[in-house]
Amino acid sequence: MNEIALTVHQTARPHGFPAAEHFTFVESQLPDPAAGSALVENLYWSVDPYHRELMDDVPGGFALDAPLEGRTIGRIVASRTPRLAEGEIVFHRQGWRTHAVVTPEEIRRLPRFDGVPLTAYLSILGGTGLTAYVGLTRIARLREGEDLFVSAAAGGVGTATGRFARLLGAGRLVGSAGSAAKADHLTREVGYDAAFNYHDGPAAELLGKAAPDGIDLFVDNVGGEQLAAAVGALREFGRVVRIGTISQYNTPDAPPPRFNYADIVEKSLRMEGFLVSNYRDLQDELYQFAVPHLQSGRLAPDETVVDGFEHIVDAFLRMLSGQNTGKIIVRDRAQVPSAH
Repeated sequence: MNEIALTVHQTARPHGFPAAEHFTFVESQLPDPAAGSALVENLYWSVDPYHRELMDDVPGGFALDAPLEGRTIGRIVASRTPRLAEGEIVFHRQGWRTHAVVTPEEIRRLPRFDGVPLTAYLSILGGTGLTAYVGLTRIARLREGEDLFVSAAAGGVGTATGRFARLLGAGRLVGSAGSAAKADHLTREVGYDAAFNYHDGPAAELLGKAAPDGIDLFVDNVGGEQLAAAVGALREFGRVVRIGTISQYNTPDAPPPRFNYADIVEKSLRMEGFLVSNYRDLQDELYQFAVPHLQSGRLAPDETVVDGFEHIVDAFLRMLSGQNTGKIIVRDRAQVPSAH
């Protein structure tokens, strides 16, 4: 076990796009668990779009010069409570550090399913997959045969949404992404019927070509111009599921999307946002839905894995600039499978 603990701190508030100099790695001695707690050596870390929002001076945001938080999976290496056994693998939220002290109330035990890798609990079976599942089944209430448009479709939530929608019997699936290669990946690997690079022109024109007959549902991870285009393309009784506004996280002064508000009334549209933290009671339902498909091969986790905790800040910045496909996960070097 490594005798030095590494923790990432945020040192300054970014104005616009964050950079490596907004973070620092802090070394310390391994923390000593107090009675009733345990020491976890973290193995896998999640970096997520919501972390960018927490970097700003907002309620509940990251404190400067203090450890950050994030979803992570680790192994208990020293325990001072009978409720946490050494060697146990647990999920908790004290990420962005190599080691953490946790109490039994702060962890979640992960069920182990044959053939399902641990990384899946941070991607398709984790908060990313749960977001996609809640968006489709609870907010949109997707019905068989309905046509969808998904923005940021090559990201973690976007790929999970596409794969889940296909399993739930959706009709035509259209996605947007930030490059031709990603758009090609969506149609070749993820199951989208059509995909476009949003840099190629006005969103309304690109969506009109990809979905000439309109859409029933828009799953929005981006906001901005693509939201406006989707409102125009929605059919009667269409729905917009608002998950995120990543297009504006780094450009807070960008003008809000301009769309025809009369469409909301005249087409009887519904727009609803949600926080996945309010739906954690659906975690077991997600397992029941997704695990059999993972085991059969009908469902695949879309992941970009970065090796080495020292690259966690780089991984976060790569994700914000769209350099990942699927969910980006950082893996401890000791977990890298050997070549033999």
